[in-house]
Amino acid sequence: MLNLVQHDKKMKQIILASQSPRRKQLLDQLGLKYKVVTSNIDEKMNPRLKPRSQAENLSLQKAEKVANKYQNAIIIAADTLVVLKDEILGKPTSIQHAKKMLEKLSGKKHIVITGFTVFDTDSKKSTTDSVVTNVYMRKISKREIESYTAKEDVMDKAGAYAIQEKGAVFVEKIEGDFSNVVGLPLFQLMQTLTKFRITVL
Repeated sequence: MLNLVQHDKKMKQIILASQSPRRKQLLDQLGLKYKVVTSNIDEKMNPRLKPRSQAENLSLQKAEKVANKYQNAIIIAADTLVVLKDEILGKPTSIQHAKKMLEKLSGKKHIVITGFTVFDTDSKKSTTDSVVTNVYMRKISKREIESYTAKEDVMDKAGAYAIQEKGAVFVEKIEGDFSNVVGLPLFQLMQTLTKFRITVL
């Protein structure tokens, strides 16, 4: 496992500013050693921002909140949004709400946006970017929605589904980065991390 090539004598710690098990799995896939620290920001949407800017802004807020608590660290933060036309579908507030989300997504194309920020707590240098993936849902029957929401934990998932779990059976195809739909665009993230002297190979 390779971590960070450090500028000075002491290696920087990598911190993932998220408790998402999906983001942890993706970073584990890269073989990075890191610590998980929750940002606990109030994830309020800014009505003046378009979805892509919204996701980027939330990721920056998360990174800055955690960065204030650490020295000699690289913070990785992200925020993922599901957008149908111009409507942002966040995490459902109830099972009934989750069912309505899936009914909206049924048979339609939507986009998944992940905004991410990499923040160096010493230099205060940061990079914020976002990746968009097109997701095409097949028609989902009411019986399938009832069964899915009864069996799966949908409450912590934007759009009420997880493509890396049983929600995959609803997805006809995607255009773009699969890991972005899961919650962290690995290709673009690693391109950014190399600028902060982090490599995995």
